[in-house]
Amino acid sequence: MRLPLIALLALSMTVSGCGFRDSKLNPFNWFGSDEEMTTLEPTEGYAEALGDFRVPVTQVTRLEVKQTTSGAIVSAAGLPPTQGWWDAELVAENDGYAVDGVMSYRFVVAEPQPGTPVASRVSTPQSREVTAAAYINTTRLQSVRKIVVTGAGNARSVSR
Repeated sequence: MRLPLIALLALSMTVSGCGFRDSKLNPFNWFGSDEEMTTLEPTEGYAEALGDFRVPVTQVTRLEVKQTTSGAIVSAAGLPPTQGWWDAELVAENDGYAVDGVMSYRFVVAEPQPGTPVASRVSTPQSREVTAAAYINTTRLQSVRKIVVTGAGNARSVSR
């Protein structure tokens, strides 16, 4: 007898509250009213992305491939002309698929802000070196016989 009474009471409160839009008994009003959404977006909007602004690294100095349990990691080092180059990445060509058994990557980096002291600092090759890596899963690695990483001045390759 107790359960039907509780169910009847809950049902009557729910139904009675739904009839009054601003009523505190209306379950849709229990967690506050609709508030205006705010955003951190600038009033003039965000600038459109201009695409990839990076350029090929001047020289690819090292390339190695390390086997993992689920594929391989391709790691490359490059030498830009000055210090301060950043955002290094191995960009897969051909949508990351091997063509005739060759998996190709472009080694790209972003140049430092022109006119800054770091943009003109040359120092030693070790201090300018940048590295980047990419992962190849086992499925794609099965058709790969050769991996090539290309820079602006040279390319390095590893075969198996």
